[in-house]
Amino acid sequence: MKLHEIASRLEVELEGNGEIEISGPAGIENACSDQITFISNPKYSGHLKTTAAGAVILAEDAPPCPIPNLRSSNPYLTFARIVQLFYAPPRPVPGIHPTASVCESATIGEGCSIGANVVVSEEVQLGGNSVLYPGVVIYPFARIGDRFIAHSHSVVREHCQIGDRVILQNGAVVGADGFGFAPLGDGHFEKIVQSGIAVLEDDVELGAYSCVDRATVGETRVGKGTKIDNLVQIGHGSSVGQDTILAAQVGLAGSTHVGDRVILAGQVGVAGHLSIGNEARAIAQTGVARDVAAGRTVGGYPEMEARAWKRNYLILKDLPKLVRSLRKLEARVAELEADAGGGESETD
Repeated sequence: MKLHEIASRLEVELEGNGEIEISGPAGIENACSDQITFISNPKYSGHLKTTAAGAVILAEDAPPCPIPNLRSSNPYLTFARIVQLFYAPPRPVPGIHPTASVCESATIGEGCSIGANVVVSEEVQLGGNSVLYPGVVIYPFARIGDRFIAHSHSVVREHCQIGDRVILQNGAVVGADGFGFAPLGDGHFEKIVQSGIAVLEDDVELGAYSCVDRATVGETRVGKGTKIDNLVQIGHGSSVGQDTILAAQVGLAGSTHVGDRVILAGQVGVAGHLSIGNEARAIAQTGVARDVAAGRTVGGYPEMEARAWKRNYLILKDLPKLVRSLRKLEARVAELEADAGGGESETD
C-alpha cells in the first residue's frame, strides 16, 4: 500500500514522498525500508538518525524530519490503526462444529462460530456474530451479548452476564467462586456458597488466565471499556469502573471499588474493602492499604504519593553509606565528649 493511501484512509497529514510502497508496520529499531514505524515519546527521537524505516509517524508538533512521515495528534493510535490495515486475524466461518455440545435450550444468535469441543449449557443466551474457539465452556443460564469472542479454554460460569463486543483471552474465567471460607472453632474452614454473579459490561477485554470472581451475594462488576491484562485477579464483590486499565498481575481483594479511568500498573495489590477514586494511578508493585483519592498517583508499600516514594527509594539506596557516616559521627562525638570530660577532671 502506498504511503499516500495510508494517509488518506487514516485522515492524517502526509509530509514527503507519498509514492513509496509500505509493506507493513515495524518497531523503529527493526524497521526496513518498506515499513512504517512511529515515535510517540520524544526521548526516542534520536532513533530517527539510525532507523532504516521507509516512513515514520510523528506528532503534529514534532521537528522537521527527512524521512517521509505522517503527522498525527496521537502517533501511537495511528500506528495501531495501521497494524489493523495490514493484519486481520483469521476468523472462523459461522457454524457449529460437529464435536461441540450445544444444549437444545440454548439460544444462539445469527452468524456465530462455535468451535470443536465447545460446551454451551442449558438456557444460555449467546448474541449474534460471536466466536467460541475450541474448548470454551459456557455454564447454564449465562447471558452474553453480540460479537463476543472467547478464546480457547476460557470459561463463563453460571448466571454470569456479559455485554457486547467483550473479548476473553485464553484461559480467562468469568464467575469462578470467590474465596469465601468461614473459620470453625476447631481450626477448619467451611465453604461459603458464592451465590452472586460476575458482570462484564460492553467492550471489556479480559486477558489470558485472568479471573473475575462471582460475588458471595450480589455481583462483581467490570465497567464498560475496561481493559484487563493477563494474570489479573478481581476478588468477589469488587467493582471496577469504566475505561480503567489493570495491567499484568494486578490483584484486587474482595469488595474493592475502583473508579473510572484508573490505571493500576503491573503487580499492584489492593487490600479488600477499599476505594480507589476516578483517574487515580498506582505505579508498578504498589501495595495499596488505604483508600486512594481521585486523581492521586501513588507508589511503594504502604502506598504514598509517587514522588515521595521515589525520593524515599533514592535515600534507601544510600542507606548503608548514611549509616557508616552516622557511626563515624557518633564515634567522633564520643571522642570529643571523652576529651572534654578528661579536661574537666585534670582542672579539678
